[in-house]
Amino acid sequence: MTTPSTPRQRQKLRTRQALLQAAAECMRQGERPSLEEVARRAMISRATAYRYFPKLEALYLEAQIDMDTPRADQILAGLSSSADPVTRLARVDEALTAMTLTNEVPVRMMLAQSLERRARGEADAHVPARQNRRTPLIEAALEPVQARIGPAALKTLQHALALVMGPEAMVVLKDVLELNEAQARKVRRFAIRALVHAALPPDR
Repeated sequence: MTTPSTPRQRQKLRTRQALLQAAAECMRQGERPSLEEVARRAMISRATAYRYFPKLEALYLEAQIDMDTPRADQILAGLSSSADPVTRLARVDEALTAMTLTNEVPVRMMLAQSLERRARGEADAHVPARQNRRTPLIEAALEPVQARIGPAALKTLQHALALVMGPEAMVVLKDVLELNEAQARKVRRFAIRALVHAALPPDR
């Protein structure tokens, strides 16, 4: 993800990830223990765990999504660093789309719960509301061309790409625009290509 600016922010993200990993390990073992037990396995206090996941269901929903999101090295396996960045990003898009469609119900429930917490004023402004899984994948796909893009432009490109990949993009393309997957894929590819070409300096 975009690198957090302070050690405290990085620690909060590690704490949240530790809870997700502990919950995922429980699920792999066929267990669904209490929040207290998940927190104990993550070596985090119950009070801290509750700040991140007030509802146990929300923790297990997101842990399933976390389990099914492949790592960057798995997604980009076989592609050289000289590969076209659009091709590398297309791999990321395909992986995120496959994960989202496979877990469509839990993904939609996760989105709904996040929105409900914010609408009710229950979200804690001091802890991350969501785990940012897509940005590390986007960063990995763009790594070979980072030197060609200035830091500010690179960050803007990463943020723009995050808008057209992942579950929120699925909701817009599927629910709002009523596109089938082939049509949605074409739109995502168009957006990815346009964003990359807008950010990269022209070849000389």
